[in-house]
Amino acid sequence: MDLGGKILSVKSYKEIPRAEIINHIIKFGKTVIISTDVSPPPKMVKKLAASLNAKLDYPQRDMSVGSKMGLVETFLDEKRSEEKSKTINPELIPHDAHQRDALASSIRTYNSYRKKLEQIDTRASEINLNPEQADLIKKMFINGRAISTAIKIVQDTGKSPYKDEASPDVEYDKKETKKADITESKLKNRIKMQENQINNLKNKNKSLEKEIENLSRENKKLSEKIDRLHFNYSQNILQERELLSKISLIKKLQDKYNKEKKLRVELEENLNSLENIQNQTLTNKSLPVKIIENFTREGILKACEYWKIKRGDVVLLSSSEGGGSQTAQQLIKMGVKAVLIRDKISHHAQKEFEKNLVPLLHAESMEVKMIDQFALINALNLEKEILNWKDKIESRQIQESNEEILKVFEEYRARRKRSAD
Repeated sequence: MDLGGKILSVKSYKEIPRAEIINHIIKFGKTVIISTDVSPPPKMVKKLAASLNAKLDYPQRDMSVGSKMGLVETFLDEKRSEEKSKTINPELIPHDAHQRDALASSIRTYNSYRKKLEQIDTRASEINLNPEQADLIKKMFINGRAISTAIKIVQDTGKSPYKDEASPDVEYDKKETKKADITESKLKNRIKMQENQINNLKNKNKSLEKEIENLSRENKKLSEKIDRLHFNYSQNILQERELLSKISLIKKLQDKYNKEKKLRVELEENLNSLENIQNQTLTNKSLPVKIIENFTREGILKACEYWKIKRGDVVLLSSSEGGGSQTAQQLIKMGVKAVLIRDKISHHAQKEFEKNLVPLLHAESMEVKMIDQFALINALNLEKEILNWKDKIESRQIQESNEEILKVFEEYRARRKRSAD
């Protein structure tokens, strides 16, 4: 690319020697700047810039693919609008990613100097400098010279290409004509530059409008997508809540059904047991015995709920462990007729039953018959065992009373004897 923004060559090679690259570049003229699209620049590019005695230009960070594509597309559109045929030489259009990246880096560098280079063209036209002189000013500016200083150097070293020895009048006419031509040329150049600037601005405005239109469409699509996602998200939340509510309701109904089913089974078993008890009682003159699995407060309450234990019932303790005087009081208050045991009961519970005259009988001596989940005993045997238990308790109480009287009497005699001594 030259200093006027004209694309001179777009090439890419694979494993080409550096000497061939230099030969290809210098055939277009003196190299002022070598540019690259990555940061830091590769060693190969540094060596190439040093070999050509050119300034090295590179971005602060690697150029993105999108930015490079945008630069190239905008620049080529601008060039097409400037060409009368509206076409660009196909050889000057990048055909692969390497050519595109190289052209993008050149365009980025050119755009960074573009305003100043266009300003130099304008100043050069105003003072009637030719394109070669304008390029010389541009090179000096790029290498660090101020524009005004570069212009002065070019003006001081420049020479008129022709010498005319005509008469003073003719020379005067020529000078006046030349001034008029210069003025007209300046105005034409300025108009041309302004037209170019206007066309460039129009093209840029058109490109920006197209970009705005694309962004608007993309924004609309994204907004619609966001609305759709939000709607789907809301629907999913509602469906999930409804599903959780139904699952919770189903679980509650299932739990209720299981409880009702269990209660029904227990009631059926209880009813069957009661019917069996009633049948056995009527046929064999037997008494039903209601079973308490555990001699604890909870065990007694559970048996009461299942068997409906009432006053005058006979109960059987499957296990006498864990019960004491308070547990015995619980059965005593219920008014049971007798308590049958299979193992050793605690001393406190035994005393409490004896104190309240509730017969505590061993099941082994009662010939207890187990039928399904209930027990039966012979009514006559029960009455006989109750009488024996009461006789035994009364005999023990009489004996204990006699022993207490003897003890009191002995204590009395001992006190009398101590008083006599």
